[in-house]
Amino acid sequence: MFQTLRNAWHIPEIRKKLLYTLLMIIIFRFGSSVTVPFLDVSSVQTWMDSNATNGNFLEYMNTMTGGSLSQATILCLSITPYINASIIMQLLTYALPPLERLREEGEEGRKKINKITAYVSLALSIFMSVAYYLTLKNSMEAVEFTSGWAMYFSAVVIIACFVAGSSFVVWMGNRISDKGIGNGVSMILFAGIVARFPSDLGHLISLTLDTPSPYLFITVGYVLFIIFEFAFIVFMNEAERRIPIQYAKRVVGRKQYGGQKTHIPIKVCMSGVMPIIFAMSFMSLPATIQLFNPVDENSSTFYTKFCEFFSTRGIPYAIIYFILIVAFNYFYVSIQYNPVEIANNLRQSNGGIPGIRPGKPTSEYIQRVLSKITLVGAVFLGIIAIIPIFISRADSNLSSLSMGGTTILIAVSVALETTRTLESQLMMRHHKGFLQ
Repeated sequence: MFQTLRNAWHIPEIRKKLLYTLLMIIIFRFGSSVTVPFLDVSSVQTWMDSNATNGNFLEYMNTMTGGSLSQATILCLSITPYINASIIMQLLTYALPPLERLREEGEEGRKKINKITAYVSLALSIFMSVAYYLTLKNSMEAVEFTSGWAMYFSAVVIIACFVAGSSFVVWMGNRISDKGIGNGVSMILFAGIVARFPSDLGHLISLTLDTPSPYLFITVGYVLFIIFEFAFIVFMNEAERRIPIQYAKRVVGRKQYGGQKTHIPIKVCMSGVMPIIFAMSFMSLPATIQLFNPVDENSSTFYTKFCEFFSTRGIPYAIIYFILIVAFNYFYVSIQYNPVEIANNLRQSNGGIPGIRPGKPTSEYIQRVLSKITLVGAVFLGIIAIIPIFISRADSNLSSLSMGGTTILIAVSVALETTRTLESQLMMRHHKGFLQ
């Protein structure tokens, strides 16, 4: 990776793209430090520290935004409205025939879908901004003006700042995609997640300095475990199952076509972090409901038992979370990968799998292989997702660490994707073509 960056830096065109991407990330981090007017930031920080915990939706949002949500900054919503809109549109393209036809139209259809996604993202950002403002006003009491015309004016300003910040982040992501390196939305998300790693490291250091007796070994073990987790995620991201393909020979005139051997690569983790995001959205609902309707620990009502059952540090929560990740992984792969279509394409191009008849037997064979690979990928994602749960059960002081599980998976995936983009651009510029 570092060798790729060094080689890319020596090419002026790629160096400009790298600097442009770095500039956008710096602007994003600067905007994540500019607070919104008419808000008491200290009240927001205190309330979020005590309530954005135990895996609820606020903690998830705060992690994805790099801690900006707990500081009520202009870019506190970050890229999350656009990510949610993209997920919604991606699912709807397989459920609604008009969107499915747009998806099949190629580049023009993709542009129309992107435009619809932008409108959905704007609507979601407005909804999330209003919801966050009401939370700031009612739960945190962080809004300076709570009555009269000043309240309405401050509400418009705060909500407008949140919406404008979210739209500005989407614009920066699109600019990175056009003029920078890699996928802009992924780079913004990567920057927000990595921004919290230094604070996590500082938390570990402070624990070690305050109580060196147990936490010196715990910190060393945790760092070694994170390094192992990095290596394991890289290995699983690059792992794939290759189905051999043999193309039949054809003689046209005096020339012979076909006869070559190739393969169909099936990645173990083709769904990425999408199953974890889907499962997390479901599993964060009980903790989020409990946030606005606290539980009376002395009572024994159904609501109290329900919240205890879905406690983010409980074994039942981890089991249900794991099962949902496996189920959503199968669902996401099923809408992304069509064995029947692959089998038909192979038959039309005079290709086939050695030892497997064309048509239905080929699609059934691909489906069997895909089911096994999907199970391996689903178990991997489930293990990565529930690791922070067991860490928090082992030591409550480590529950606030965001450096682990899903965040590392996202960071490593984006880093590998960006590295592959750089390697492809380097290969394109060093290709000698047909002149030599």
